[in-house]
Amino acid sequence: MMTTPDAPAPLVRPRPARTALLISGLTIGVVITALVSVGSGQLSISPLEVLSILLGSVGIDLGIVTEHPNAEAALWTIRLPRVVMSLVIGAALAVAGMLMQAIFGNPLAEPGVVGVSSGAALGACSAIVFGLSFFGEWTTAVLAFGAGLITTLVVYVFSRSRGKTEVVTLILTGIAVNAFCGAGLAFLTFIGDTAAREQIVFWQLGSLNGSRWVQVAVVVPCVLIGVAASFVLVRRLDLLALGEKSARHLGVNVEALRIVAIVLVALLVGAAVAFAGIIGFVGLVVPHLMRMIIGPAHLPLLVTSTLGGALLLMLADLFARTAITYADLPIGMLTSLVGGPFFFWLLRRTRKRSGGWA
Repeated sequence: MMTTPDAPAPLVRPRPARTALLISGLTIGVVITALVSVGSGQLSISPLEVLSILLGSVGIDLGIVTEHPNAEAALWTIRLPRVVMSLVIGAALAVAGMLMQAIFGNPLAEPGVVGVSSGAALGACSAIVFGLSFFGEWTTAVLAFGAGLITTLVVYVFSRSRGKTEVVTLILTGIAVNAFCGAGLAFLTFIGDTAAREQIVFWQLGSLNGSRWVQVAVVVPCVLIGVAASFVLVRRLDLLALGEKSARHLGVNVEALRIVAIVLVALLVGAAVAFAGIIGFVGLVVPHLMRMIIGPAHLPLLVTSTLGGALLLMLADLFARTAITYADLPIGMLTSLVGGPFFFWLLRRTRKRSGGWA
């Protein structure tokens, strides 16, 4: 449950049994989905064969021989990097959404909705069109992080008034930021060559096709740092949910907390967008579902959102690869098909609870 900054949140009973059950279910779901996803595609590999190949790499022999001679090569060079990317990026987007909802004190805050993903994509596409490479493999990720950070700060400054974030102001700010970044992407598309245009279209649709280990090596450290740092903030975020005045009385430096959280959001979204493009609504849907099941305490919410985001994006990627034979659907399109109606439902629910737009 989200509250205005100066309105103390009602006491919520902890739900340890439900939380443990949910974490266990999500963990099992992530493992099973990863095994199935790695083995699914034009070259089918059974889950036991996948397990045998993976354990064989660390010296554990299950005695299972793969039926196809190219199965192991396909798994290590094509399937596994893509599945790892979907797992890591899903977790990053879900955690970024949870952090944004906590610092804005608004359930509608989400990187895609308020334009942070578009801003990060603008930075990433600038690296492509202008051929920038001053940070080597990290150049695209660094520019995505920088643009995402600037966008998050702009949204934060313009959407907050008198210590709170109004729903209408937040959405209108998101529309304006998305429109501006959309215009920037259109300009880059106009001046770019054919190859750059194709890559920009890829960024706008969102896809994990072509993921490589070198990209995984860039994304994973950024997401690990972002998620680990978020664990340090959860206690302060719980106090912030009591209201700004209460949090300050309890020793929380509210503005410093928000700035740190904004930097973490930019890091997580920048890492995700740099190599997968704009994938919307994961940060909106997952934290909300978890909050509805286990309540608003941020530590269990962070753990379950991390697992839930990873599971959701792996399932979406699996569907994108297998729904149509010899076709790879844009994953951003699929998440928007699910997230759009969910956002509309959440919008009406928020309006009904507020008795109108605050």
